[in-house]
Amino acid sequence: MDMSVKPMPAELSYRCVEVVGLRAGQRLYGQDHVAEEAAVALEFNGISHAVMLATPVELEDFACGFALTEGIVDSLAQVLDCDVSASAQGYTVHLRIAAGCFARLKDQRRNLTGRTGCGLCGTESLAHALRPVRPLAPRCSFTATALRCAEASLRGRQGLLSVTGATHAAAWCSAIGQIALLREDVGRHNALDKLIGALLRSKTDPSRGFVVVTSRASVEMVQKAAAAGIGLLAAVSGVTGLAVDVAQHSGLTLAGFVRGENVSIYSHPQRFELN
Repeated sequence: MDMSVKPMPAELSYRCVEVVGLRAGQRLYGQDHVAEEAAVALEFNGISHAVMLATPVELEDFACGFALTEGIVDSLAQVLDCDVSASAQGYTVHLRIAAGCFARLKDQRRNLTGRTGCGLCGTESLAHALRPVRPLAPRCSFTATALRCAEASLRGRQGLLSVTGATHAAAWCSAIGQIALLREDVGRHNALDKLIGALLRSKTDPSRGFVVVTSRASVEMVQKAAAAGIGLLAAVSGVTGLAVDVAQHSGLTLAGFVRGENVSIYSHPQRFELN
């Protein structure tokens, strides 16, 4: 199976619509670009498992990242095939996974229906919502300089946001703060899953760098980052208390309010140099 990263047509991510508005008190008639949002069904071994609303690009990345961060597979090697089909209702990503993973998935009996910005909606049990993550053993330390470098270049790399103003981004950066991979989506969790899927498919070791997200860091974002082996998750907005608890327990360094010279470290500050 070819699991290399393939670009999808950019025109699928936004479209032009007619708009009426006000600018400086004057009525305006014109056109605007809006981000596309589509239903995306994730199907494992022929069984529909989840339906999310997402930006319909890089769906193979999305599906592979979701499969790992939701504990459906333990590694990309257990995803045996992945392809996308389109219909009038939306898109379906067909994944064929290893038999043992599929048996585990059936045992979980989880049926999740997503919406934009959704994290845990549809989870059937508290145990799954607060599932434990494997403790991390990060090999890298990070600096405030690297974080500033990443945050400063983040906005300029968000092509879809610049056109539509409607999307989140998740970026994987080298230890010195250079952005190597970035994914955008109308949903912050989707953007992170797409990024993690892209890291897996490009055979990039997530632990050798860190991730910056253009949103708050809630518990499911921490769970996903830890599941992928990411040692530092940095958010340009705030964090939640449960995210701090899970980050502390899992060994993940959690940073919030990453804006210019400012940063707040909420867990494992010993791996972060405030210089």
